[in-house]
Amino acid sequence: MSMPQTQIERPLKQALKRGWRRRCPNCGSGPMLVSYLKVRPHCSVCSEELHHQRADDGPAYLTILVVGHLMAPTLLMVFVRYQPDPLLLATAFTVGCVGLSLYLLPRFKGAFVALQWAKRMHGFGIVPPVRKSAS
Repeated sequence: MSMPQTQIERPLKQALKRGWRRRCPNCGSGPMLVSYLKVRPHCSVCSEELHHQRADDGPAYLTILVVGHLMAPTLLMVFVRYQPDPLLLATAFTVGCVGLSLYLLPRFKGAFVALQWAKRMHGFGIVPPVRKSAS
């Protein structure tokens, strides 16, 4: 008869902060991403497996939501208050939207992976079976 294993609760706030910084949610030292958005199979410092992550389109949707909610009212305010040339306005806000999106997307991806790690989702909570010695 096997006893259920009690799992130590993983701190969500700390994991999200580490994920936002694109660091391993377990140790906070190792880089989580190997390139702009590709998650490493495991942490290079603590060997925590990260291949379980399933961020998919979540970070992109959240990035669009945040950038849209920040830039749309700002665009309206600038247009009404200063009435700049439309080409200048479109150029400035295009650069702003792209820049903000490029900044936020990897950070949201890191936070999504950290959330999944902290909540033990998608295989992050599976404890490998203990092998018995053949004695």
